[in-house]
Amino acid sequence: MRLLLIEDDSDLLSGLARTLRRAGYSVDTAQDGEDGLFKALDIDYDAVVLDVMLPCLDGWTVLAKLRETKSTPVLMLTARDATKDRVRGFDTGADDYLVKPFEQDELLARIRALIRRSAGKPTPTLVIGEVGIDTTNRVVTLAGEKVTLTAREYAVLEYLALHRGQLVTRTTLYEHLYDDSGETLSNMMDVLIYNLRSKFGRDLITTRRGHGYCIP
Repeated sequence: MRLLLIEDDSDLLSGLARTLRRAGYSVDTAQDGEDGLFKALDIDYDAVVLDVMLPCLDGWTVLAKLRETKSTPVLMLTARDATKDRVRGFDTGADDYLVKPFEQDELLARIRALIRRSAGKPTPTLVIGEVGIDTTNRVVTLAGEKVTLTAREYAVLEYLALHRGQLVTRTTLYEHLYDDSGETLSNMMDVLIYNLRSKFGRDLITTRRGHGYCIP
């Protein structure tokens, strides 16, 4: 999953980016509202973590402009804990609101919940036949037995599972799984899909030549 983190505090930005990447996310960053809005409009992120007090454009303005064209899940971060500020965030289009300081585990849990709700999956465990995907602990089982996956294999499987029944193009997978500093290889997706089929069977993921992949 690919996230956008918009935060002007350099230390907090770098710390949160490290935490999110360790949790398996691809992360793009921005330190002011203008850059953050440009990226949020240009790329279809799985979620945006947005600070309120930003240079150039504040978080309220970024959110309002984003909501003119996009429904990307947005979690707002702010030091303001007044009820009126939280209400303003929700009324402007925020999906969730977290007051600083906060625990990293809570931030990660809220991001996971936002992504699941956005995909129409209210529970943290996805079940596809004998395959179970625990999105909280990033554990995958087949007929009750744990299957070891690389981080990239898990990311592809989770994204396709969250969008089960939908055709997902190769371009979409690349855009959602790699950040703007990530290195991609032209045949990487073929290798990942091949590995997943080797571990779960060929019927789990179908290929539509020239179009993309789907978990039916």
